[in-house]
Amino acid sequence: MPKTHTPLASKISSFWRRAGLMGLGIAALFLGLPARASGEAVGEVDTAFKLIGPDHKVVVEAYEDPKVTGVTCYVSRAKTGGIKGGLGLAEDKAEASIACRQTGPIGFAKPLARQEEVFNERMSLVFKKLRIVRMVDSRRNTLVYLTYSDRLVDGSPQNSVTAVPVDRATPIPLK
Repeated sequence: MPKTHTPLASKISSFWRRAGLMGLGIAALFLGLPARASGEAVGEVDTAFKLIGPDHKVVVEAYEDPKVTGVTCYVSRAKTGGIKGGLGLAEDKAEASIACRQTGPIGFAKPLARQEEVFNERMSLVFKKLRIVRMVDSRRNTLVYLTYSDRLVDGSPQNSVTAVPVDRATPIPLK
């Protein structure tokens, strides 16, 4: 049976994909880093072509609030590609946008803190995190969600905020 030949570009792309996955696994093993937590992928769009490694892109992920049923937050953020991005070593930009919506009946398993971090995700191997904080505006019976990023040394003032009003018949229980 004759061997089929793949174009050189396909071979290079395949090599970098495998190398990136292997490198990330090895780094996590030796550095003892926790697995990267992430939301459920909704979609993505390429923003810049990279000859070697994955393209730069904007990703959209859905996060369900673990303490409030019926609320889903959609976060869009930049994801760096290229060789460093493929290896998990790139530092993603600190720009993100958030939109939280009521996606079902709102319910509370237990009282909420007035302000609490509900999600975080690494944006670089060690130094930067994307954070999502829930705040309770009890006067207006509204849940307010803020996204921002921080770094070990200095964070970014870039942020995005959204709010989910809760029906007055369902008061938000506070701690």
